[in-house]
Amino acid sequence: MTLYLIGLGVGNYKNISYSGLEALKKSEVYLEHYTAVIPSIKEFEDFIKKKVKVLNREDVEKKADLLIEKAKKKDVALVVVGDVFGATTHIDFYSRCLGKVKVKIYNNASILNVIGNTGLDLYKFGRTTSLVFDWLPETPYKAIEANLSIGLHTLCLLDIKTSEPSKENLKKGINKPEPPRFMNVHEAIDTLMKMEKEFGRGVISKSMKAIGVARIGSEDELVVYDTLEGLKKYDFGEPMHSLVIPGVMNHFEEDIVKKISHHNIY
Repeated sequence: MTLYLIGLGVGNYKNISYSGLEALKKSEVYLEHYTAVIPSIKEFEDFIKKKVKVLNREDVEKKADLLIEKAKKKDVALVVVGDVFGATTHIDFYSRCLGKVKVKIYNNASILNVIGNTGLDLYKFGRTTSLVFDWLPETPYKAIEANLSIGLHTLCLLDIKTSEPSKENLKKGINKPEPPRFMNVHEAIDTLMKMEKEFGRGVISKSMKAIGVARIGSEDELVVYDTLEGLKKYDFGEPMHSLVIPGVMNHFEEDIVKKISHHNIY
């Protein structure tokens, strides 16, 4: 019996690998649906011709042993949007599986490499960071600052909340999930400007160039290159969104980014 960790890829669940799809056909299927999401779980179920059990953050982080015990008796698959190891949650889950159950990994594309669709060289990206709702940690600000200091690009992943209670309800002891929230490019820029006001080291400005990305890897992908102030004027549409702060671009990168800006690259 095997516990399969399967990356679904980005843009469309049909981007799953053939080997991963074959593993799903013989497994009890679980879908991690909080670090990234697919638009329709029902369509995914129809595609693989199986029912899918959706897992939230608590399920994966605190109940890993339940999946491990199941996998000792039958084949079980944990499906992750993007790549299996696109989030630290999954690395922790993998570490808890080792030595307890047979594990097979089927990797796939994630935003960490598909962000190359912007035209920027992947080897010139520095540390990836995350912008989150409702608070201003200094870590993202420091990551952008450090990357810019040596000319590297910064990929900013934007927060999503799929099944989490509000802080107010948690304080009251109420564990009621709030409606899903997806940070968009406009909110990300507002967050960066608040960070600059908070930490004040001249890292972020309205006039600095950035790349807003929506639905990376999908057929209606959008890449928009402008100043932070200019990006606020553009409608990026449905989630999921990301933001890139370019470092020093060579002429090839800048030429491609300008050509594909405001256009669907397909």
